[in-house]
Amino acid sequence: MKEYSAYLFDLDGTLVDTAPDLMDALNHALNSISLPSVNLELTRKWVGFGGRVMLKQAMESFSNEHNVEPDIEHLYRVFVDYYRAQTSEKSQPYPDVIDTLQKLYQRTGKLAVVTNKAEHLALKCLDELDLTRFFNVVVGGDTLQVAKPEAEPVFYACNELEVKTADTLFVGDSKTDLDCARNAGCDVVIMADGYYGNVEPQSMGADAIISTFRELI
Repeated sequence: MKEYSAYLFDLDGTLVDTAPDLMDALNHALNSISLPSVNLELTRKWVGFGGRVMLKQAMESFSNEHNVEPDIEHLYRVFVDYYRAQTSEKSQPYPDVIDTLQKLYQRTGKLAVVTNKAEHLALKCLDELDLTRFFNVVVGGDTLQVAKPEAEPVFYACNELEVKTADTLFVGDSKTDLDCARNAGCDVVIMADGYYGNVEPQSMGADAIISTFRELI
């Protein structure tokens, strides 16, 4: 694969399989208003736009069965409080992530995370999994006034890394990541087994689809 001056990574479904912990927090919030639990498949489908959107999508999935109109902000606080307490209890980096990050960091010294997870939760996840050491910059969904798929998070990360977007590769797993990278002028690679939602990787139009992190090096 072509070498780049910098590498930007999505977090959930790309670097780390966070769905088990997100599912537990989501179900805790849903159960708090007497709604049933959801499974991992649905959780992975809804990850990508942040916790509020995930809760809204879960609520929409029950709209025909339960006459509930929750306060999303209150439900989000319930979700975050639970998730903050066990951010990485079940989450794990995907195979070959640590080895690949080590090699890329040795090569360029310029790696960043660009995620729609709240910044403090992203930092906590990275810290607990001993991944923070690889990243010069972490851009969360609330770091700026806009989040992915807008281009600004990538522009911000590249500015902090002092690189051009044209010399940067974005590694993600969803159409949100692809659109963000394209809007900013980055090449983009999609992980085949990530949280890609309703849009299959093969139909996104990425520069490449990879099944293992080793393909980046």
